[in-house]
Amino acid sequence: MPANLPDEATIARLVDRFYDKVRIDPELGPVFNPAVHDWAEHKKLLTTFWCSVARRANSYRGNPMAAHQRHPVRAEHFDRWLALWRATCAEVLDASGAALMIDYAERIGQSLKLGLGLRPRGRDLGVPIVARRS
Repeated sequence: MPANLPDEATIARLVDRFYDKVRIDPELGPVFNPAVHDWAEHKKLLTTFWCSVARRANSYRGNPMAAHQRHPVRAEHFDRWLALWRATCAEVLDASGAALMIDYAERIGQSLKLGLGLRPRGRDLGVPIVARRS
């Protein structure tokens, strides 16, 4: 395991602070608040998720894809979620720990977007699209 790995208590603090922000966020709050009936339990569950991701704790039992399928999640929600995650990681973790947790979150976010059929916005490469004539 990497030396910069946050311990479980630090991950719990990160999750707690992060979801406190999510709850009041004007973009994410309306998606999460109706879906989460017990925030304390949800934070515990997400702490086990992040400990399983980062620390290989193997403590999380769930299906993130299925959990997100039944909610009105759009691609821009993932972008906002990641922006809040980055900011919170920078507040709670040292630079190397933040980089590690952000990398995990970026990969998980991309996987969820793809699995949910949410195409990330394309990047303009500056190449015109030209129809080929036969």
